[in-house]
Amino acid sequence: MSVLVTGGAGYIGSHMVLELVEAGERVVVLDDLSTGFAESVPREAVLVRGDAGDQELVGRIIGEHGVDAVAHFAAKIVVPESVADPLGYYLANTGKTRSLIEASVRAGVRHMIFSSTAAVYGDVTANPVSEDLTPAPVSPYGRSKLVSEWMLADTAVAHDFRHVILRYFNVAGADPAGRIGQSTPRATHLIKVACQTALGQRPVLEVFGTDYPTPDGSCVRDFIQVSDLARAHVSALAHLRAGGGCLTLNCGYGRGFSVLEVVAAVKRVSGVDFPVKLSPRRAGDPAAIVADASRIRALLDWQPRYDDLDAIVAQALAWEKRLAQQSAA
Repeated sequence: MSVLVTGGAGYIGSHMVLELVEAGERVVVLDDLSTGFAESVPREAVLVRGDAGDQELVGRIIGEHGVDAVAHFAAKIVVPESVADPLGYYLANTGKTRSLIEASVRAGVRHMIFSSTAAVYGDVTANPVSEDLTPAPVSPYGRSKLVSEWMLADTAVAHDFRHVILRYFNVAGADPAGRIGQSTPRATHLIKVACQTALGQRPVLEVFGTDYPTPDGSCVRDFIQVSDLARAHVSALAHLRAGGGCLTLNCGYGRGFSVLEVVAAVKRVSGVDFPVKLSPRRAGDPAAIVADASRIRALLDWQPRYDDLDAIVAQALAWEKRLAQQSAA
């Protein structure tokens, strides 16, 4: 049997593919390469260039490769962009997910792992946040993911189709062996942007909002290392294949760092005191959100290996240096 990974040439998806390949799984990646990179896909995996919302293509891949599980990463992920382009986000994140679910059910696939987000919780008033909190997303991005979660839940009632929904907090870092990392040039991930600024690739790092009700006024986030997150997906797959039921789980460490604390960590690890510009808040950004990550540790065979901010920053910085060397070659 094979695992179909949509968006498997992207940042998080490619780390999932690497984990699956190293576990001896047969993997098919479906990616339109609009933000992903073919070179991020291990050569042991099959790469198909195409749209996750193309039902005919998805059905053909499932039949030809004997797919028994789908890991769905393909999505748009930038909160401010979703505020400016809500219809684009509902198409990419909701409409195409619906098409993928339907194609999977029609082809007899029984297992799906869905890439969701802590943005479904919205502007929370207390932390840490458990999965029992009623979702109240404040951005089209968060809403587009929540509607997809509802579709999965309804599909599981009507069909023999089980799923694990993983709600990511802030993903960061790179493969500790340096094989893959966050390669999107215009990515908005804080640690990546800060590392690029430390390397002189950006003139200044912009911090959005310093008047939040947090200890230093900047947003507080729970940062999870990308390989740890990928292993959570592999554990979710094992859970489903063993006959486990549908789950919705937070993916974080249960500890928050402010934006300014992260900036200080990048300066400390890089040894560069790069310029920082303090700017107004962005639309759709909650003040603080930290995971209650007890459920995933209890229900899946998963424990973090890289829960260290400086180590995560060092991985990201090493990856940015590698990208710069490749560009210069």
